[in-house]
Amino acid sequence: MNSLNKRESAPIENSTIEAQMGHRTIRAFTDEPLTEDELTTLYEVARHTASSSFLQQTTIIRVTDPVVRERLHAASGQPYVGGTRGELLVFVADQYRNSRIREEGGVDNAPLHRTNLLLTALHDALLAAQNVVVAAESMGLGTCYLGSIHADPRAVIEALGLPELTFPVLGLLVGHPDQEPQFKPRLPLSVIVAENSYPKVDSYSELIADYDEIITDYYDMRDTSKRTESFSTLVRTTIGVAGAHVSPILEVLNEQGFALE
Repeated sequence: MNSLNKRESAPIENSTIEAQMGHRTIRAFTDEPLTEDELTTLYEVARHTASSSFLQQTTIIRVTDPVVRERLHAASGQPYVGGTRGELLVFVADQYRNSRIREEGGVDNAPLHRTNLLLTALHDALLAAQNVVVAAESMGLGTCYLGSIHADPRAVIEALGLPELTFPVLGLLVGHPDQEPQFKPRLPLSVIVAENSYPKVDSYSELIADYDEIITDYYDMRDTSKRTESFSTLVRTTIGVAGAHVSPILEVLNEQGFALE
């Protein structure tokens, strides 16, 4: 038996955990802009994020040009990416900066083309983005991750003028919420947590049957959605369909000088 099931327990409560447990994706924002102090705080949080081998392989691009934002809107295909509401930040896995430092020191850049080093840059960008989300939501702001920019990564790279050895990992909208969506139920701990080895499951359909019911009820009761599918239906019907699932990511990574070996 998983030790998590051996006794009744509850999460410890503090203001940080409360903000994290209260996460909801916000796709509608008011016209109120973020202040410079708020933006600086988010940037500083990103800057102080843990970094793989202290290589600090992240660059954040704030999109303020309406033309550039419209190009990212078109690339993502998501209506809420367009317009002027919410700050649009793009987190870039950046090994270009370190490649220049190496070149200027007369050091070969071959290691930066390896898949191993790509993963470390992705780690840095993702950790920074998550830290920014936690900070923003602790300040009463809303956030929305934009993995959808991968539906057309070449267009994003061109719009942002990204050099070789960089890649746009994800976008992030941050702003003052103009909606209050319901909390979306997550898979139970008994499904996502294991000890010492990967869990052996005879039937996931049976294991998550109750959760499937919860998700079906959630969509059925949510005012803003006509969806009624279960989690299992979602997994079986949507993976490999959306633009970000089928775009030529590996080709683009190779074009940017990544994952060549």
